[in-house]
Amino acid sequence: MENDAYSQLKKWFDDTRYEPLETMAGFFDKRVENYEEHMSQWSQHYKWMAQLLPDNTKCLLDIGCGTGLELDCIFERFSDLQVTGVDISKQMLDRLRCKHSGKELSLICMDYFNYDMGEKRFDAVISFETLHHFEYGKKQMLFKKIHRCLKPGGIYLECDYIALTQQIEDLAFAECQRRRKRDGIPDDVFVHFDTPLTLEHEIQAVKSAGFSEVTLVGFLEHDDHTPIIRAIK
Repeated sequence: MENDAYSQLKKWFDDTRYEPLETMAGFFDKRVENYEEHMSQWSQHYKWMAQLLPDNTKCLLDIGCGTGLELDCIFERFSDLQVTGVDISKQMLDRLRCKHSGKELSLICMDYFNYDMGEKRFDAVISFETLHHFEYGKKQMLFKKIHRCLKPGGIYLECDYIALTQQIEDLAFAECQRRRKRDGIPDDVFVHFDTPLTLEHEIQAVKSAGFSEVTLVGFLEHDDHTPIIRAIK
């Protein structure tokens, strides 16, 4: 299965090798109309994440919140939840604001790596299918910010795409760098290109932030590449 995954990815890179890279915000702004339909394949993951939040969650930060598909399920459990959502796409945030206009939402349109999360502000932080575009060191810095912004005993939940092998991780990062160089895009500009870490590296990056406990919650049936990781401050 792992060899098949590598072969399929390599073939896809070969088939799309001449396609230009898109900026992160530009990619999602163009696809906002079909975004929720495309992401519906993770409907059970949204429900799963909502179930994993502690009962006493009152204040939550959602990084890369998009149109708030994970929040649709979370609001079913926590109708009075205070939510801060950060996303780089204004159109996605506008869609979220319209969907949940009656909720206590603070929506920030910016790069969440640069967002000031503060200290001991949130009971929980979540990220859903947003971090698989970034390298290990970038994630390390972000996880430290997440750790600081959580209250004592707070929880971080991550549901994201992983590389099944180190070979796949290496291939994805090499191809992204090749396309950046070809298109003249510097490393500090966010582009939409999947560069997932292996599960081992992802967990290591979270642990490096200083959480007291980091565990693999698991995978849903018939899905071996989108786990949920839980970290407790």
